[in-house]
Amino acid sequence: MEFEELGIREECGVFGCVAAGEWPTQLEVAQVITLGLVALQHRGQESAGIVTSNGASPPTYTTHKGMGLVNNAFQSEDLEKLRDGNLGISHTRYSTTGMSELQNCQPFVVETLHGKIAVAHNGELVNAQNLRRKVMRHGVGLSTSSDSELITQLLALTPPFEEVDAPDWVARIKNLMTETPTSYSLLVMHKDVIYAIRDPYGNRPLSIGRLVPISKLHSSGTQDVDAHTEGWVVSSESCSFQSIGARYYREVLPGEIVQISKHGIQTLSIVPRPEGDLPAFCIFEYVYFARPDSIFEGQMVYSVRQRCGRQLALEAPVDADVVSTVPESATPAALGYAQQSGLPYVEVLCKNRYVGRTFIQPNTHLRQLGVAKKFGALTDNFAGKRVVLIDDSIVRGNTISPIIKLLKEAGAKEVHIRVASPPIRFPCYMGINIPTKEELIANRPEFEDIAGYIGATSVVYLSVDGLVSAVQSGIISREEKDMMIGGNDSGNKKANQKFGHCTACLTGKYPVELEW
Repeated sequence: MEFEELGIREECGVFGCVAAGEWPTQLEVAQVITLGLVALQHRGQESAGIVTSNGASPPTYTTHKGMGLVNNAFQSEDLEKLRDGNLGISHTRYSTTGMSELQNCQPFVVETLHGKIAVAHNGELVNAQNLRRKVMRHGVGLSTSSDSELITQLLALTPPFEEVDAPDWVARIKNLMTETPTSYSLLVMHKDVIYAIRDPYGNRPLSIGRLVPISKLHSSGTQDVDAHTEGWVVSSESCSFQSIGARYYREVLPGEIVQISKHGIQTLSIVPRPEGDLPAFCIFEYVYFARPDSIFEGQMVYSVRQRCGRQLALEAPVDADVVSTVPESATPAALGYAQQSGLPYVEVLCKNRYVGRTFIQPNTHLRQLGVAKKFGALTDNFAGKRVVLIDDSIVRGNTISPIIKLLKEAGAKEVHIRVASPPIRFPCYMGINIPTKEELIANRPEFEDIAGYIGATSVVYLSVDGLVSAVQSGIISREEKDMMIGGNDSGNKKANQKFGHCTACLTGKYPVELEW
């Protein structure tokens, strides 16, 4: 919950759609994209933008961008202007680089020697300053402070050895990927195709879905589904597929360049990492950022969070009467803890879902009530009992403390805090907004007695090894199952386990060397 309170969040989400079959399409591409963006709203709430194209030669691009939530940024008349599109890309933004203003809103559209391109980007370039200087040395001005405009201009530059009249967009994309190793998932729209690109480390997620008729949505026959494909979608998270009638197809692999057209999908290239480097998918997508019904690496986020709770119960058992959670992102972990410990799970807090920013300026008395405005205590469930309260984070410590006080004043005998993620000790330079190192409680003297500082009976965090184990055990078990089905031996199984996760904010070990 403290991630939410402190604004520690993913910086944006991308979504694209290409209608299959004959064009002009009967598929409402702009409507599909808007619904996809709504499902990604948790990844960014500052601004949203959609660019559609009719896919003609030359194509007509139509753009609409707006500040705020998706439903506020796009009215019916805005969608009407976008409705002639046969394909399109979109973006919902929370800024990590660049000010929160309309000029930084994506997707960016630029004119190149070979026609317009539109680009939507999720991530943050680790060597952005050096790239910015390189672009400017080519005489290109930058109108925003966003990494995404920088990517767009790098793609517009003609790479070495490209013939003037024969643009090679795969070469341009590979040139970009050579220039910057991470962190990005990109959608690039040019003429009648969308390129879906993931950096070689796979730091940010990107998934592909297939649009099918509602009658075929849950069909088990692959050939039957193939014959009824209405379009293809690509999204930061697979959670957006259910709301638009799409079936999960697969993830874009680390370093992969996928072309999506009305004819289907095609892998054009896979850019490798330096030899010996493992992928570095952001582990906090599992911990907090992603919606629990999203699928990464073949496993549902909800299941991983439950395993985190189980692992936490093994690492930090406690004599208690009930297990509960701070609503509601830590609920799967709390259920896992309860299952592993054998303690009953109960709700101890009722969240007021409609508390937000208000024009009412509370007086001192109301400010002192603090957390009581957001939570009500379900006293009958815990009065006189020892409570294990599961949270997804304690970052600064100033959010959980009033909750503990509320529970104790309402009758809890003891309040033991168990945190379903390790302490955050280091900043993120790959697209996550984290407070400064000095603000993080794990780096402050109070951490030595954090239980006393926040008023808890005890406090234990999940270990880094425990988190990695909870995440990777699901991948391992899935791969083992695939091996058994495929009849591969254990030697091949060992060789195929090419997965890894970025834990830099926990350990200070970044997947690439940072450039400033």
